[in-house]
Amino acid sequence: MPLLHVLLLLPFLLAAALPWLSRLLPRLHAGWIALAAPVLLLAAFLGLQAEGDGPRRAASMPWMPSLGVNIELRLDGLAMLFALLISGIGALVVLYSIFYLDRRREAVGRFYACLLLFMGAMLGVVLSDHLIVLYGFWELTSVSSFLLIAFWHGRQASLAGALKSLLVTGMGGLAMLAGFLLLGLAGGSLRVTELIASADALVASPLLVPAMGLILLGVFTKSAQFPFHIWLPDAMEAPTPVSAYLHSATMVKAGLYLAARLTPLFAGQQLWYGALTAVGLVTLIYGSFRAIKQTDLKALLAYSTISQLGLVTALLGLGAVYPAGSASPYAAYGAAAAAAGLLHLLNHAAFKGALFMTAGIVDHETGTRDLRRLGGLIRFMPVTFAISLAASLSMAGVPPLGGFLSKELFFGSALNAWRAGEGSLAALLIPAVAWTASAFTFVYSGIFAWRTFGGAARETREAPVHEPSWGLLAPPLLLAAAALLLGLAPSLVAPGLLQPALLSMHPAAPEAYGKLALWHGVTPELLLTAGVFAVGGLLLYAAPRWAPLHRAVRAPLSWNRLYEGLLQGLDAGSERLTASYMGGGMRRSAGYIFVVLAVFLTIAAAMAGGIPIALYGMAPVTLFEGIAVFALIAATLAVPFAQSRMMAIILTGSVGYMVVLFFVLFRAPDLALTQMIVETVSVTLFLLCFYHLPALKRERIPRRTKAANGLIAGAAGLVMTLVALGALSNRKFGSISDYYLTNSYKLAGGKNVVNVILVDFRGFDTMLEIVVLGIASYAIYAVIRLKWPGEAMEEGGGWGEREFRLVYEDARSNDVILQTLAKVILFLILTFSFYLLFAGHHQPGGGFIGALMTASALVLMSIAFGVRTIRKALPVNFRIVSACGISLALLTGIGSFVFGKPFLSHSFGYAQLPFFGQNELATAVLFDLGVYLTVVGITMTIILAIGRDK
Repeated sequence: MPLLHVLLLLPFLLAAALPWLSRLLPRLHAGWIALAAPVLLLAAFLGLQAEGDGPRRAASMPWMPSLGVNIELRLDGLAMLFALLISGIGALVVLYSIFYLDRRREAVGRFYACLLLFMGAMLGVVLSDHLIVLYGFWELTSVSSFLLIAFWHGRQASLAGALKSLLVTGMGGLAMLAGFLLLGLAGGSLRVTELIASADALVASPLLVPAMGLILLGVFTKSAQFPFHIWLPDAMEAPTPVSAYLHSATMVKAGLYLAARLTPLFAGQQLWYGALTAVGLVTLIYGSFRAIKQTDLKALLAYSTISQLGLVTALLGLGAVYPAGSASPYAAYGAAAAAAGLLHLLNHAAFKGALFMTAGIVDHETGTRDLRRLGGLIRFMPVTFAISLAASLSMAGVPPLGGFLSKELFFGSALNAWRAGEGSLAALLIPAVAWTASAFTFVYSGIFAWRTFGGAARETREAPVHEPSWGLLAPPLLLAAAALLLGLAPSLVAPGLLQPALLSMHPAAPEAYGKLALWHGVTPELLLTAGVFAVGGLLLYAAPRWAPLHRAVRAPLSWNRLYEGLLQGLDAGSERLTASYMGGGMRRSAGYIFVVLAVFLTIAAAMAGGIPIALYGMAPVTLFEGIAVFALIAATLAVPFAQSRMMAIILTGSVGYMVVLFFVLFRAPDLALTQMIVETVSVTLFLLCFYHLPALKRERIPRRTKAANGLIAGAAGLVMTLVALGALSNRKFGSISDYYLTNSYKLAGGKNVVNVILVDFRGFDTMLEIVVLGIASYAIYAVIRLKWPGEAMEEGGGWGEREFRLVYEDARSNDVILQTLAKVILFLILTFSFYLLFAGHHQPGGGFIGALMTASALVLMSIAFGVRTIRKALPVNFRIVSACGISLALLTGIGSFVFGKPFLSHSFGYAQLPFFGQNELATAVLFDLGVYLTVVGITMTIILAIGRDK
């Protein structure tokens, strides 16, 4: 497997293995295990950077070759910059969270698994060279961030913040996907490198502008640009380590990365650079002004992040004004603006990560983040204050911190834009907004440092305040040191890291970082900086006097209220719409569905000239088939007339057994065996469910309703029968069964075509089916365990579960015959189930039917001896069994990547085994074993959950 794919899979594999490793090593903190992923990633990327072949690395692996979608990865200068940020700050965040979260009270295993999932998703975004693959990882960042923001799911604010982030970024992601598809239609490819190579040809396409607009929606929602910024402050309900990671190196940086990545493609397009610049400047000034008004430390940092993201977005917009190779005398200004954006992106990661971690330390030690209750902490926490001061000064752009350098470049780019605009009012707004926002930035940076640590001590908790452990101090200390080094020695990262990233955006860019220094003489940028310090200092000094103005001036309609009103309106509208056609119970809703189905199919058939039926190739019905058809119809018609649920269940089961007879008559032993066991288990489930229901009562339904129901049912049945016959009569293509029969053994090494289709040819479908079944079983278990207030929870022995029991939990004295027979039959069934599992590749059987056979044996055991006997004989958590089965099936599919094959590609061969001679070995058997474990776990979870006595 290529190295890039190994690095990408590493956090996902460790996230999947983390629960088992935590159980295996219970004394070891899960965070130390999780720390291995970012540390290894950081070491690997630093090694590639040192070798100098990072920008030349690319790798491809088949995924969906028939659709032209492969896992294309590319590590150039821009991807390297973001990969180092993701892995480096990720390692510090994991280290910080080990000491921040209490493993005795927090679900730390779940936290680190979600954090690793988030890390892997971000790596996938920055490494992907295929837009569809990039979109998949893009949405995975939204899902994983949702899980992290809602980590404290007992808080309503956490759930609301997580939902808001998912809805806003998910909406933008869907728009971005549409833009990607339009871009693929315009350029004839979905690979980023190929699209950039054909950028000149794309200019003439009418799809280019709508594609850009849709992609910009994805960029703005992900990077929290105005007016889509509303999700970011609410995301502060996440634990502080998540906030630090999300703001400094992930999630919001994904939008900036995409804007930078597509700069070579859209550079010179007015919509692209105009929207990025305008929205970025509005976000910059809005976020900086709102940050001053906050009284919560994390809220202040959230709006400061919004402001800083707007700054970088504006710089990326200014950097995309001129396309590559432009002959304009101002073309160098674009490269300079892009260089400023990349440098500030690195500076922002350093100082914002440190600031969030210090805010977490303050909250951890004092019990509050409210600036009105903080103050005077410098005497108790001098080290934390020093870290906070360094990071705040870097954010404010004060020398000798790195933020000063990127702010100077920002002012230079703003002035260059004014010069290129030849003094127009629109061009003048750029340096004006940049200077004003920088003054506000100085103010909120000072508020964070001074009002938290300076002045007189205010109200804190009763416990004495002191410095935290070095485990909490070390990560922000390293980030603050990085912010200082970026100012004192920018040459450490500029030539080898920032310049290659700039070349990825501007292939012909000159050396942009060669003259980085703290002193360039008296320049216009320096004069603007001096003005920022002067005005910002005055505003900071006067802040307590004009703070009441913030409370007095309130907008009548905020963006948050607009979002909430829109969400409530959509909810109310959807409820009214649904109630208009689904307000009459299940019978009425089903009637609507069948009426619409019958009417629309009839109209479609009439417009097509009818349904031609030609029953060619049909064999005459034999005597046994006729009897089976008659019995099937009789059992089906008898179900509605059953007087009790028991009789209805028996008649329903008999219908299924009649279908078994058909499979036998048509020589389909696999399907017959599967159907027989499915009916056995499903009848048991019906009995367990209906056992808890009240006695069946005959409903009094008016004759008119019965007639209408019969008419609807007859019409729907007749239409569907005609459609089925028409489908059989109009085969425009040959049956695919011939392909399976011919290639079953040649390509998959199996003689049982049915099983080969399930585990090889259609293995992806099977894997998704067991995943869905697993989710359903967990949902059933959770619903059954759901307790209303006031209900007592009884803990069972061994599993820590509630004491579920079947109808026959306690074996009765007159079950001697059943118990005696069960002891013999049990081992026969289990032996037969194992035979079906391992023989299924060549003979009738397989993992699914073998698992059902095993489940039926356990059901028999529970009925004969009671569920307590199962727990004593098999002290197994069947939910974990199903999880192991799904994981085994997934790992079997991922294993094909090692050999450069598409997902779930199987292989087979022959080996000489001791005592057994030459035997065929197929990887599909491992997949089938995963199916077996999953189905056993799912079936027993449902049976044990439903089969309880209320």
